[in-house]
Amino acid sequence: MAKHDRAAQPKLEPLAGGRLLDKHGRIATDLRVSLTDRCSLRCSYCMPPEGLDWLPSASLLTDDEVIRLITIAVRDLGVQQVRFTGGEPLLRKGLARILAATTALRTATGVAPDTALTTNGVGLATSAMALKQAGLHRINVSLDTLDATRYARLTGRDRLGDVIKGLAAAAAAGLSPIKMNTVLLPGVNDDEMLSLVSWALKRGYQPRFIEQMPLGPQDTWQRTTMVTAEDILDVLRSEFTLIPMQSKARGSAPAEIWMVTGAEVPEDFVATVGIIASITKPFCEACNRTRLTADGQLRSCLFSRDETDVRTLLRSGASDLAIAELWRGAMAAKQTTHGVDEGSFVQPDRTMSAIGG
Repeated sequence: MAKHDRAAQPKLEPLAGGRLLDKHGRIATDLRVSLTDRCSLRCSYCMPPEGLDWLPSASLLTDDEVIRLITIAVRDLGVQQVRFTGGEPLLRKGLARILAATTALRTATGVAPDTALTTNGVGLATSAMALKQAGLHRINVSLDTLDATRYARLTGRDRLGDVIKGLAAAAAAGLSPIKMNTVLLPGVNDDEMLSLVSWALKRGYQPRFIEQMPLGPQDTWQRTTMVTAEDILDVLRSEFTLIPMQSKARGSAPAEIWMVTGAEVPEDFVATVGIIASITKPFCEACNRTRLTADGQLRSCLFSRDETDVRTLLRSGASDLAIAELWRGAMAAKQTTHGVDEGSFVQPDRTMSAIGG
C-alpha cells in the first residue's frame, strides 16, 4: 500500500459543549470505526486482485485502545451511533468484546449508542447470533450479484453461497433491518438491478444501491461512465412503483429512500429501496460523521487526504481530555465538501478497505 498522507495537526480549539462541531456548523454524532484493513474478498472496485500490503500488526489499535476511543467519543464528544467497518470487520477476533463494551456505554440522553456493522457477509452465518448477543442492532451486507460465476469474478472468491447463508442467519438472529448494499458497475452487473431488488424484498431485506466512488485502485473509476442514481431510478421505475419516503431533504442520512409497490414481500414487511448518491447528490452539507481507522488515524471525511494521528497520543499516556481536544480540533478543520467534482480533487492514497466504509 502506498504511504498515505499525514497532514499537519490542526490547532486544538475547545469547542462549545464538548461536541464535534466543525467551522460550518455541522455536528458529528456518527462514528465509523474501521477494525481492520484486511478483507476476505478482492472486490475489483476496492482493491487489486493480488490484495494490498496490510498494515503491520504493531500499528493497529488494540481492542482496549479501540474501546477507550469509542468511550471518549460517546461519553465526552456526543457520539450517538457507532458503525463498525473494515476491511472486513468479522475478521477482527475482538469484535464481540468491542461491541459489548460499546453497547454498555450511555449517550448524553441516557441510552446505549446505536450500533451497526457493515460486512461482506462471508463469515456471517457462524457469527450472526453472537453479534446479536453482544448488542449489535443493525447490519449491512454487501452483495453485488446473484450469479455465482459473476460473484467469483467480481470478488476473486467463490463465496456467494456463504453470503446468502449469512443473510439468512442475520435474519434468524433478529438483526433488523438487514440492508443489502450493491455497487453497480457499468457492463458488469448493472443488468441485475431488478432481480436484486426482487430477491432482497422477497426475503425481507432492504436493497440499497451505492454509486461507485473513487476509493479503489487508481484508474478504476470514471465519472463519465459510472452508474448514477438517476440511471438506477429509471430502471427500477420500469418494473416498480416508487414512492418517496422523505417529505423533506434527507439530512445526514446517506440514502434516499423509496417505498416499493409491485414486489413480492413477506407479510407486514414494508418494502423500500435506498440509493446512496454520494457522487451525484452528496449530503456533505449535513454530514454528521467522524471516522477512526484501524491504525488510529482520525478522518473527518471519507474522501479526505488529511488524517490526524490519535494513536501516538494514545500510546504516549495522554489523558482522555487531551484526546478529546485533539479529536475536536480535527473535526473543526473538516472540509466543506468531498470535492469529487472539483478539478483539484485528488483521490486518497488509501483505498476503501484501509479507510473504512
